[in-house]
Amino acid sequence: MVNIWREGLRMDKPRWMILLIDLVLMSGAFVFSFVLIFKERNGVEVHNMMGQFDRMLGQLLIVGTIYFLCFLSFQTYKSVIRRTGLRDIQQLAITIVVAFAMSVLVSHLIEWKIEYLPPLRAVTPFSDTQLLFHAFVTGFSMSFARVLYRALYHEILWNRKDNRIPVILFGAGNMGNTTFHFIQSTSRNKYRVVAIMDDNPARIGKRIQGFKVQDVARLDKEFVQQHGNAHELIIATDRHSPERLQHVFKLAEPIPLIVKIIPDSAKLLAGEVATRQIRSLRIEDLLGRKAIDLDNPSIQQEMQGQVVLVTGGAGSIGSELVRQIAATRCRQLIVLDQAESALYEIQQEILDCSNRKRFRFIVGDVRNTSFMQRVFEKYRPNYVFHAAAYKHVPLMEENPYEAIMTNVWGSCNVARLADQYEVDKFVMVSTDKAVNPTNVMGATKRVAEIIVSCINAESKTNYIVTRFGNVLGSNGSVIPLFEKQMLKGGPLTITHPDITRYFMTIPEACQLVQEAGVMGKGGEVFVFDMGEPVKIMDLAIQMIQLKGYSYPEDIGIEVVGLRPGEKTFEELLATDENTEKTHHEKIMIAKVSPHDAHLKKSKIEELCDLVKIADPDKHKMELVRLIKEIVPEYRSQNSVFEELDA
Repeated sequence: MVNIWREGLRMDKPRWMILLIDLVLMSGAFVFSFVLIFKERNGVEVHNMMGQFDRMLGQLLIVGTIYFLCFLSFQTYKSVIRRTGLRDIQQLAITIVVAFAMSVLVSHLIEWKIEYLPPLRAVTPFSDTQLLFHAFVTGFSMSFARVLYRALYHEILWNRKDNRIPVILFGAGNMGNTTFHFIQSTSRNKYRVVAIMDDNPARIGKRIQGFKVQDVARLDKEFVQQHGNAHELIIATDRHSPERLQHVFKLAEPIPLIVKIIPDSAKLLAGEVATRQIRSLRIEDLLGRKAIDLDNPSIQQEMQGQVVLVTGGAGSIGSELVRQIAATRCRQLIVLDQAESALYEIQQEILDCSNRKRFRFIVGDVRNTSFMQRVFEKYRPNYVFHAAAYKHVPLMEENPYEAIMTNVWGSCNVARLADQYEVDKFVMVSTDKAVNPTNVMGATKRVAEIIVSCINAESKTNYIVTRFGNVLGSNGSVIPLFEKQMLKGGPLTITHPDITRYFMTIPEACQLVQEAGVMGKGGEVFVFDMGEPVKIMDLAIQMIQLKGYSYPEDIGIEVVGLRPGEKTFEELLATDENTEKTHHEKIMIAKVSPHDAHLKKSKIEELCDLVKIADPDKHKMELVRLIKEIVPEYRSQNSVFEELDA
């Protein structure tokens, strides 16, 4: 029987059927109002009522025709009944008011012209009170029928308690109230709110949608058992500070509850879209610091009308940099990368939402001098953002030849061409691993920084370096690795129980690069105030719990030992460096220790000459030895190159 109801509710009814039901409701309301008013005025004798039957039918024919025409004019029967909302009820009310006014007008017109229209004498007199009461009953019955149908539709078809997920809603403010409304009214809803909680004392104890707002400090296993055995906790607040999210997450961890969140942007949306934005809490939400906001209007002004070249434009940093620059009014954006598939993906993404004529996507290698020269010759860029680099520490430790060819010679090649073709600004993406490096990758990035510094001293082009820590979610970073390991059932692998890293999001990193391009005057190394470093062990535990698992019962963590060249702790500044402030409190300029430019330059040229003719295996030690001469603070760690430090 229930299945029959479900199938019946699922089908969209023909419009004529809805119109017919409305007319039946209207007619029933007229009969009810006529009988009620007649009984009040003439008593309850049955023979009197039967004598008025013809008059009632005549009046119903006239009034029914008026309402029928109004229903057709306002098209009230065309709304989707199962999605009836406030606007539909308002439209219905306007229709009823107009129909009532026309009924009163026509009734008075009939009574005024009765002597000229003898056949209409049988339907008079009309009662204004009865017409008003009829309009009220009609409006109420039609609205009630629609709301009842919608309630039955949601309850029978989607909102059965046996297939909805019980959730606790954190947030009793505007965002929480809006989310509750959407959860309750959205089609195909899979959630059922069992409790509402908040951490604001002014809201605790009050009632919202029939629920008493509970103090989030009460959140424990006993509370969950008493309130429908909730499986998830949805955070719906207007303020997403990491400290607040951390507090709620730590309360939900031991239960355990799956924590989800509605992004701030959802409050700008209407309708059912908001519930679809409910997503799992991500690790970047729990960075332990506020997201760095570098929204600088001068970036838009600086990029306007410029030709911009992004090398490594298909990588994690490069692709986000391309997305952000594409949103500016640059005259042309050239995206260059040797990774064909990744370049194709960013090409399709950008071209789907932008003016195609402004963009060029080039498959090419920054190490190829003649090729890169043709690119500079053809496009004459004003800005160069150099993000092309090899970045994976263990791989580069095994393949120093490739690290030097790309990170050193590739950077040198592009930087020299920027000087030759009088680029306004050259911004290089570096890494915190270039500070007191312990691996080939970090050391080659430090050599690239020195190259940029040396060319800047002799060039009209402004050369700028940006240096930051690990980027959350970038290709090959720890977050995607942990996610893959969890899909396999674990364990998560970390290299050392005490290993720590600085973290930032990809958008933050790319905003820093652009900000540096605007702010830099040449020769600066910009670094971020990235807050406190994050312990990777804590990060792994949080990721396990964010996915709804328990540590170590469901998924464990295995310590596998430091990889070649890997540090336990990383730095943003070398020991002999300090910083000076900029106009942004989160951005600093590193005062890099002075070095003998002439000596460094000759050694770098020797390294570049050697790598062009070197055998990747036979000359491995000689290549790394030259790097150590250029970067004396480079001390290999857990690596075959440690013997060169002796």
